Amino acid sequence: YGYVYGFSTSMLDRGMSKPDHYSKDTIDTLVNNDAKTEPTTLNAKNGPNVVVVLLESFYDVSEADFVHTSEDPIPYFHELEDNYSTGHLTVPVVGAGTCNTEFEMLTGMSCQFFGPGEYPQKTVLKKTDCESVAGDLKKVGYSSHVVHNNGGNFYSRANAFSQMCFDTFTCKEMLDITDYTPLGSWPTDNILVGATKDAMDSTPDSDFVYTITVGSHGDYPTEKIIENPAIQVTCDGKDQATTNKWEYYINMLHNVDEFMREYTAMFDKRGEDTLVIFFGDHLPTMGLTEDEIATGDLFQTKYVTWNNFGMSKKDADYTSYQLVSEYLDRLNFHEGTMVGLNQKMTDKGIKAGSDEYMNNLELMQYDLLYGDRYAYGGKDLFPASKIEMGIKDVVIRSAYLFNGRIHIYGDNFSKWSKVYVNGEKVNTTYESGQCLTINSSAVQNGDTLVVNQLGSNNTIFRSSNKFSFYDPNYNSAKSVSTEGENTAPTNEKND
Repeated sequence: YGYVYGFSTSMLDRGMSKPDHYSKDTIDTLVNNDAKTEPTTLNAKNGPNVVVVLLESFYDVSEADFVHTSEDPIPYFHELEDNYSTGHLTVPVVGAGTCNTEFEMLTGMSCQFFGPGEYPQKTVLKKTDCESVAGDLKKVGYSSHVVHNNGGNFYSRANAFSQMCFDTFTCKEMLDITDYTPLGSWPTDNILVGATKDAMDSTPDSDFVYTITVGSHGDYPTEKIIENPAIQVTCDGKDQATTNKWEYYINMLHNVDEFMREYTAMFDKRGEDTLVIFFGDHLPTMGLTEDEIATGDLFQTKYVTWNNFGMSKKDADYTSYQLVSEYLDRLNFHEGTMVGLNQKMTDKGIKAGSDEYMNNLELMQYDLLYGDRYAYGGKDLFPASKIEMGIKDVVIRSAYLFNGRIHIYGDNFSKWSKVYVNGEKVNTTYESGQCLTINSSAVQNGDTLVVNQLGSNNTIFRSSNKFSFYDPNYNSAKSVSTEGENTAPTNEKND
């Protein structure tokens, strides 16, 4: 519709408009007649862990006829397809906008009712709490965790996950990340295996975990980066620059496939009943057209599942706002306003995307986010959580002068650890997960040291113990170092 219209709507058209037929009576009807009424038998004592994994820009390239590979780049993904429930997933975005697919998956709501290009996690969830699967499962005793190898403030996630009632959020600032993709632009995903295990091991009963990968994130290089790629790629009708992009992307997919194998092996080894749902958030930023892909729909990705407790294989296609609700239905969990509504409409055979389905979804969604919360009896049933950033304590154990630098030793440091002396941040060099160094001129005997894990905009996500510095051999006047600060890459890129 042109620049002026596009700019104006993206700036001004935010939130949801009040539906014409919104009233207490219509919401009561939805709650009483169109929400799931079967009893819930699932609880944290007898139920499996539920793990939902966002696979960044994940696409099964076998559905693109023009792409040819020397071998199957995602053999484990296809093994899961053959043995566990799977299907196509209709998502709200193409090539970007991860957090809108995320929002739909976690809340059961649809992004189509918001302004064009709007990310509700950065608008309405800034100040409004929001019922999510995490909050619903908390009602039956589940703990809830987010694990992600990118910044905690990206897409306002630290705030949004608090508004969604999550208990913990382990983001990159809490992780000792050392391995990156060949371009160096994104962490590899293998670190999420141990981080997920740590989160689940921190609680006694069953958990709900939401894990976000970045290993196959764009942009993809037009020049050849990997000298001897594991997967050789050719593309019909594409120039060399485009083929290079596909080769890089497909080899990153191959790495993600290996992560998936390692991830499920970890759950198997833990020995607890666990259901894992892997899903692609959107197609990659490759300029794909509808005639180039098997589905003919740029808004379709795939999902696959894994479980170790004998859940039967039942393939079906869903939308991202339906998917988690439908798998909770299979586990006999029917709590939750949006979960119950989505389950009931699917049971009735009302097709997602139909007028009836979307009208009901719009009414309930407006009531919970902008209306009078008639569905809750006017109460706030899902207040924001006091989310804990990370699982492991950051600890200073010792500090002393060595080779003209103050060396601070401890546990669980990261590239985003910064030393504060008497409450003031000082230039910090990351040496390892157990050692940081600072200029000797920045501290004197008797000063208090604290290590803070910093997000963007100097957000303090987690702090260490207070440590009183004292070195009998230390003389600040004779031990000045001029080394600068070692700053870590932020990777806070647009998705």
